[in-house]
Amino acid sequence: MAAAGPTPDTTSEQIPVRVLGGPTVLIEYGGLRFLTDPTFDAPGDYPAPSGRVLTKTAPPRTSPAELGPVDVVLLSHDQHADNLDHLGRALLADVPHTFTTASAAGRLGGATRALAPWESVELPRPDGGTVTVTGAPGLHGPKGSEPIVGEVMGFVLTSADLPSVYVSGDNASLELVQEIADRYAPVDTAVLFAGAPRLPVLDNALLVLDGAGTASAARLLDARRVVPAHCDSWAHFTETRDDVVTAFTAAGLADRLQLD
Repeated sequence: MAAAGPTPDTTSEQIPVRVLGGPTVLIEYGGLRFLTDPTFDAPGDYPAPSGRVLTKTAPPRTSPAELGPVDVVLLSHDQHADNLDHLGRALLADVPHTFTTASAAGRLGGATRALAPWESVELPRPDGGTVTVTGAPGLHGPKGSEPIVGEVMGFVLTSADLPSVYVSGDNASLELVQEIADRYAPVDTAVLFAGAPRLPVLDNALLVLDGAGTASAARLLDARRVVPAHCDSWAHFTETRDDVVTAFTAAGLADRLQLD
């Protein structure tokens, strides 16, 4: 079993986290700028596997040019436009490190690197320390849905003098969250993808956690701060950030949410 993430006196407010729309989140950690699932295209219809179409309903809150340099992309998967779009793919060419699934790395090439579940890589920090990026397991729908939706993953960030950060990616499995909690809880900051997306091809089963599921994940992880993402900007999301707030309030966890 891996060691739990460090829990120094440093507070998570010293780890800036900013949601840029959909699944795209900027995390500044150890002097490095991490970006999750880059999506910067305009609203419109985008093709998805098996002939499906995904409709984007809102523009991103910033552009790649306004965002500035990115050191690392944490890409949960590349198959769907609501996790990697045209401008997101173009951005990867200028990013030194992109970590993702084995199948996505094979398709994307370039500087992308596959991380298996629980595999870790160390990145040098500007101050001379290191940040450890560890792959976390994920399941993009119910069990058995992998042939339709493909591989997906999450990530854990740790460093000797910093609080831990977990990024769920498009995960719908609380069983896998429990596995992550067994290794890393308490997690200081959990960036949890929500939105309860559903598609008829999977009998409208959850493809990513709903609000109640994110609250359960927060409790399993014993997360001190939760940043909800992936709950706006796409028509196939059946819940919004308000549903996450409602679920956390009902669970007595509303004080853990970061909403801005």
